Amino acid sequence: MKQVLFVGLGGAAGSMLRYLTSVVTLKYYSASFPLATLVVNVVGCFLAGLIFASITQETADAQNLKVLLLTGFCGGFTTFSAFALENVRLMNSGNLSTAIVYSVVSLVAGLLAAWLGLSVVR
Repeated sequence: MKQVLFVGLGGAAGSMLRYLTSVVTLKYYSASFPLATLVVNVVGCFLAGLIFASITQETADAQNLKVLLLTGFCGGFTTFSAFALENVRLMNSGNLSTAIVYSVVSLVAGLLAAWLGLSVVR
């Protein structure tokens, strides 16, 4: 139960920072390119890699910190960071074909699902 609270706390902080990043970006940049989302995704991926590499211990405190920062904060900030980190881990473990399939299926299925969701409502 404690880890669920850590996820919630980290997720709330990440979600708020994502919103603030979007507000600030849109204040200074109003073109049609989704710069705010790009910034959030790239920063989130950097933070996920930094956090994952920094927390190397297998203690309960380290696991709680991973849940708070990786699952919670980075997940609330951007789920793209989890997607990117999973793919890098697959590639680093020699599973390049799995990483490619995962990337392609995620992109195609995600785009189709978004289109379908929009189509159902329209």
